[in-house]
Amino acid sequence: MQVLTKQELHNLAMNIVGKKLEKMGYEFQAINSKLRKHPQFVLFKKGEPTIFVLVKASNNIQNPEEYDVLWMETFKEHAKKQDAKVWFAGVGIANAESIENPVFKNQPYYVAFEDFIKILE
Repeated sequence: MQVLTKQELHNLAMNIVGKKLEKMGYEFQAINSKLRKHPQFVLFKKGEPTIFVLVKASNNIQNPEEYDVLWMETFKEHAKKQDAKVWFAGVGIANAESIENPVFKNQPYYVAFEDFIKILE
């Protein structure tokens, strides 16, 4: 069995978040799925400000919403200059048989993702 790489886990989280955003009626102005490149999604909806969505995949399904507060302050400053909102999507992904094990390709997994944390409105 092959373990998913960090990039593959990130892409999986991006797909989960992207589907939710589409259901919410957003259009994607830009998508960046490279690790550590932010934002991952730039959203557009007529009559609303631009929204930057930051996606973080983690194996922490108990508390996937944790993020680097200091780094986020820097990113908020960038967003303010662009008149954009900032949403954070922490996506917990873990092996379905045991959270102690890594996530394997083509094997079942749990997803913990409730909603977006609105960092800057």
